[in-house]
Amino acid sequence: MTNKAGYIYLITNKHNTVIYTGVTSNLQKRVYEHREGLVDGFTKKYNVKKLVYYELADNMESAIAREKQIKAGSRKKKIKLITSMNPSFKDLYFEL
Repeated sequence: MTNKAGYIYLITNKHNTVIYTGVTSNLQKRVYEHREGLVDGFTKKYNVKKLVYYELADNMESAIAREKQIKAGSRKKKIKLITSMNPSFKDLYFEL
């Protein structure tokens, strides 16, 4: 396994009713794919396109472990995590 950095990210829909947690080595590309509907499945079905939280991990192994930790948490914990970085739930994609 390489030591490539990984990103853990949370994206939501227009009304912040759905939160998706993902992991990637290329955050800008991955969020673009979600925004353009290029990723079949949950995010496309629920129109999840707005990047509201992300963090950088030293490697993909620790990024995946952190993603699992976040996914195991409640919606309330995810919202707390998002608001710690992004209290207004603004789309962070344009800041990447």
